[in-house]
Order: sequence, then structure tokens, then C-alpha cells
Amino acid sequence: MRRRPADASGLVAGYADATGRFLPLVCTLNAARVLGTVADLLGRSPAEFDELALSAPPGAGGLTLLPYLDGERTPNLPDARGLLAGLSRANASAANLARAAVEGMLGGLADALDALRAQGVPVERVLLIGGAARSRAVRAIAPALFGAPVSVPRPVEYVALGAARQAAWALSGGAEPPQWPVAAEEVTAVSTPQVHERYADVRQRALELMN
Repeated sequence: MRRRPADASGLVAGYADATGRFLPLVCTLNAARVLGTVADLLGRSPAEFDELALSAPPGAGGLTLLPYLDGERTPNLPDARGLLAGLSRANASAANLARAAVEGMLGGLADALDALRAQGVPVERVLLIGGAARSRAVRAIAPALFGAPVSVPRPVEYVALGAARQAAWALSGGAEPPQWPVAAEEVTAVSTPQVHERYADVRQRALELMN
């Protein structure tokens, strides 16, 4: 974007790029580690964890996980801890806990997207990369929460590729960066805004207790 983000809440940081424009950034601390922690708690392999999560209904039977397992950066709560809300005998199952872990982790990322939108940044597409993008459950559930088209590029070293693209651009001296197409698979799901709304409600009530 051409203007620097001015977010008084501190959620969105504005970094200058090599073109004189700005790269708005929202960062969370908890992603793949949340899934790994809950999978270990349940004694399941990553593949078994995915199968469990996908066997539960959207909303995890009313379970909501606020996944601040290592504190959090967005929102800035370094001393916060995780919270499991809505637990009852009826929904106390391994499948619902696995689903709540995936939805909770993605709920934090959906909050980040909302913070970008609040700064006037159009979210036209979401690319899933990194370790968590290999999760079948993450790929299946993310489009239901993000409110934007979601694509999963094939796994490669995108940080190295980005640096190489910047170098090629600097060498070429062109006005725009070279076009390096990225092959990606678009994933779709039925939207479940009520899941993010419940997550946002739990998050807000937890923040009131923490402040």
C-alpha cells in the first residue's frame, strides 16, 4: 500500500518496502504449535488429529479454544494463557477438542485479517504457507472463517524465493517486480461466521478479565 498504516491499537505494524510503499503486518505467536500441542495432549499423530478435527461439526459442539498458549502478540498479551470455554459433558470429546484447536488458531488469524481491513487494506486472497498449511483440517476449515478466497501454494522456500525476486528486480531496474507465477490450489468451504463470532465473544470476555 502507498500510505503507512496508522493503527493506534498497535495491532497493525507498517514496514517500508524497497519500492517506497508499505507492508502492513499483523503477527500472532500461536499457530502450528497449537495444533501440535493439542495433538500431543490427545496422543494422536498429525494425520489422526486432522481426521478427528474434521469428524466434529463446525463450532466443535460449543467448545471454543482461545489459543494463547505462549502469550500472544495480536493482541499484545505476553503473559496471557490459553482458555477453553463452553465445556460440558455433552461436548467433551477428543474430536471436539481437536476441532476447537483448529478453529481457535484460525480465529486468531481471522482477527488479524479484520485488523487489516480496519486499516483500509483490501483482503482479496489469503495464501496459506508454512507448517500449519500442511494440515488437512486447516486447509478445510480456513475458508469458512476468513471471509476471503483461500489458496494453498505448493510447499517451497518462499522466503528465499522472495529475496531472489527482490534481487532480480533490483538488477533489472524495472518499475515493477518480475512476474514469478505461483502455482496454488484454491480451497473452499461453507462460510461459518458464527464460529468466529463465538470466538470473538470469548476473546473479548477474556480480555476484560485480563485487563
